[in-house]
Amino acid sequence: MKKEDMNIVIVGHVDHGKSTLMGRLLADTGSLPEGKLEQVKETCRRNSKPFEYAFLLDALKDEQSQGITIDTARCFFKTEKRDYIILDAPGHIEFLKNMITGASRAEAALLMIDAKEGVQENSRRHAYMLSMLGIRQIAVVINKMDLVDYDQGVYETVKEEYLEFLKRINITPKFVLPVSSFMGDNIVKKSDKMPWYDGMNVLEVLDHFECEQPDENQPFRMPVQDVYKFTRNGDDRRIVAGTIETGKIKAGQEVVFYPSGKRSHVKNIEVFNADPITEGKPGMAIGFTMVEQIYITRGELMSISGEKEPKTASRISANIFWLGKKPLAPGKVYFLKIGAEKVKMEVEQVKGVIDSSNLSANETKDSVGKNEVAECILRTDKPIAFDLVEDIAGTSRFVIVDDYEIAGGGIITAALEDEEQQIRESTMLRNYKWEVSDVSVEDRIEHYAQRPNLLVLTGPDGTGKKKLAKLLERELMNRGRYVYYMGIGSYLYGVGADTKRVDEPDHKEQIRRFGEVANLMLDAGMILVVTATGLTQSDYKIMKTVVERELEVIWVGEELTTDISPDMQVPEKEYESSIQKIIGMLKENGFIFKA
Repeated sequence: MKKEDMNIVIVGHVDHGKSTLMGRLLADTGSLPEGKLEQVKETCRRNSKPFEYAFLLDALKDEQSQGITIDTARCFFKTEKRDYIILDAPGHIEFLKNMITGASRAEAALLMIDAKEGVQENSRRHAYMLSMLGIRQIAVVINKMDLVDYDQGVYETVKEEYLEFLKRINITPKFVLPVSSFMGDNIVKKSDKMPWYDGMNVLEVLDHFECEQPDENQPFRMPVQDVYKFTRNGDDRRIVAGTIETGKIKAGQEVVFYPSGKRSHVKNIEVFNADPITEGKPGMAIGFTMVEQIYITRGELMSISGEKEPKTASRISANIFWLGKKPLAPGKVYFLKIGAEKVKMEVEQVKGVIDSSNLSANETKDSVGKNEVAECILRTDKPIAFDLVEDIAGTSRFVIVDDYEIAGGGIITAALEDEEQQIRESTMLRNYKWEVSDVSVEDRIEHYAQRPNLLVLTGPDGTGKKKLAKLLERELMNRGRYVYYMGIGSYLYGVGADTKRVDEPDHKEQIRRFGEVANLMLDAGMILVVTATGLTQSDYKIMKTVVERELEVIWVGEELTTDISPDMQVPEKEYESSIQKIIGMLKENGFIFKA
């Protein structure tokens, strides 16, 4: 039976014994080539140098031709339970970048502290780094106990000081243990020099860390890459396609798509140019036909009903490695890509920054420079679906695009409350209860030669929004389009009448209901044109949560007077040119065709 594999990282202040511990683990677990330990000891004797276990690492680095599994970044050792890979983390750029982007993944960490020197600045920096990388399985190893005569009082003092600091950065170590790497105390066997300590040794601690579940045993996750409709030779299949990230799936199972919350049952599992298969597994590029025909868009995260659900939010806490030429900063719109989803994103707050070259921490910076790692709060313009890094690492990772280039990568560490949370929950319930028509979305698109779209014309009073909207409706109808203009008054004094109280209008509920009405009309396949004065980003996010189809915001006027990020801006009262510009956008984005 194949043993488990686990990646661990050992960090600590310079000269606190990290290399000695690594050398001891290699030697005492029989992971060295035969005769290597005696050879290094003999070399030290001939050069009149005292032997140190740290020398083993230097002696092995250039011996790849002899089959030695060690290099400057990794070394391997084994126990009866597991095969381990130790990732070296001296604070250099590549380690942090690889951890953030998933090129390497430490599942656990050992934090080294010198009992004699005590907690140093780098001891704090490395702990902060582990916190930002989302590593939660941590053991504090208080080393060099031989230099303090194995004094329990010294151990307890260092332990108390360090645990107090770790608590402030939300780290709770699973283990704290006293060792002497040089003397071999509590490394692979219990030391008789510290009878006051009755806990585990380093090797036992490592074997008590929990491995990440194999991909097949994790909850099912598949980012939806696309939905394909076939029409040739009587083939009427709609296939939801993507690559399985984790978990397994079989025909007949009920699936849920996030963040919409829409549900259906898997009819068949399709593969390219082959017969349907009975089960899908991680890594498979695959497609599904559904029993209940629901409207699904690219970017949703597919899961199985009854398994652990992914998170959905439009505010997230994330740790980011930034590579951009310009700093990552609040006040600018970026694109966040996670799975197959791409959304607009802004930085709400930079909570802390680490310089990746020397691990110096700065909690007062308000931007993130090149090669820095930062803990940030991000806001997306619509809800996204994801998992936390400690749950499923693959679906917690994202990249940030700035000026058409990937400028950073990150991992999501927390879903934060946002204003749309309650609305999102009600929208998911609506989708679950939705009565699906026998006329599919694709049927309507083909019949009307257009994709449904909500056009919101907003801006200050007196800019001619209503006239532009009505002229746009007329022009689109003259071109054979299924289109409708809905003024805000048509809604406010009808469906929204009870929300329009003179003393205290319920603005949030007005926007939610307005979105629900729009969603029904979009489901019917039309292009809906609406007007609203001074729409804000908060209004937009509520509407986007409720309306799960395309939504374009057009600002009418020369000056933006709210915080919204429009898709287009047109001058006031220049009707003909604005209409042509808007129709051009609809054509370019594929909302109208055959015209």
